[in-house]
Amino acid sequence: MTTERITAPAPAGRATLRPPRSSASSARRGDARLAWLLIAPSILGFIVFAAYPALRGVYLSFTDYRVLSDPEWIGLDNFVELGGDAKFWSSLGTTIYFVILTVALTMLVSVTTAVVLHRLTSSTAIRSVVILPFLISNVVAAVVFSWMLDRQLGIVNIAIEALGGDAVGFLTDKGWVVPTLALITVWKTAGYTTILVFAGLQTIPPQIYEAGKLDGAGEVQMFRRLTLPLLRPIMAMVLVLTVIGAFQVFDIVQVTTKGGPANASLVLQMYIYDKAFGQFDFGYASAMSLVLFAMLIVISFAQMRLLRASESDQG
Repeated sequence: MTTERITAPAPAGRATLRPPRSSASSARRGDARLAWLLIAPSILGFIVFAAYPALRGVYLSFTDYRVLSDPEWIGLDNFVELGGDAKFWSSLGTTIYFVILTVALTMLVSVTTAVVLHRLTSSTAIRSVVILPFLISNVVAAVVFSWMLDRQLGIVNIAIEALGGDAVGFLTDKGWVVPTLALITVWKTAGYTTILVFAGLQTIPPQIYEAGKLDGAGEVQMFRRLTLPLLRPIMAMVLVLTVIGAFQVFDIVQVTTKGGPANASLVLQMYIYDKAFGQFDFGYASAMSLVLFAMLIVISFAQMRLLRASESDQG
């Protein structure tokens, strides 16, 4: 015979045992202390290396500060001087020209490459190769391209002359220098933005394309009427990141042209650097940096609003 153990039911009036409220509160406080302890190094690093320099730069933009003397408060004089600084406006115009070329080409290359990868191939190796240029240092890429595009010894001009053409001063001719710098930047950064767009394409249900094919739509029609509308949030993010990155160009220009020839490639970041570390006018350089920061805030906000980045067409 098997014996069964019968458990008596608990009395109806007995309350379920729960841990004391004070011990639960103590545990939460202990977790909070541990969390603050773990994130304290990051907070300290942010304050020391980001927040304080930013606030210090805002303060210096209203001063006359030349390193060896104490900052002297001059109010809005630096910003008034910017209004009449022809070199500032020239460098700003060059920067805007560079940004327009870079953003347009980057978006075109990124979207086209991402769609091709998504629709025509499933090779992981090919997808991995796309991002390789992004992993290369900007300085290394600039040095290599400066050698390749040299007017006399560069392999590109050697190939052009071998085909019967004339050598081109890609980095020494005023008409060529900014488009060339834009192409170098596109080659360097398009892989990263391609991966972002490709990730957005992965979120689009394949049934949408199947329905489009059943309706007789071709690849171009599906791209215009299905892919682009559904990619709007991702495209807005990629556009904002590309614009901000293009406005902050410095190292590629510094290594390849140093702002030449005759200031034809003097972008705003180069002018700020020259004022700060060439002429030691940190107050004026901080004022230009603050203007650039305000411009980027306005441009980014306008892009997000116009592209309705917070909305999605996927129901």
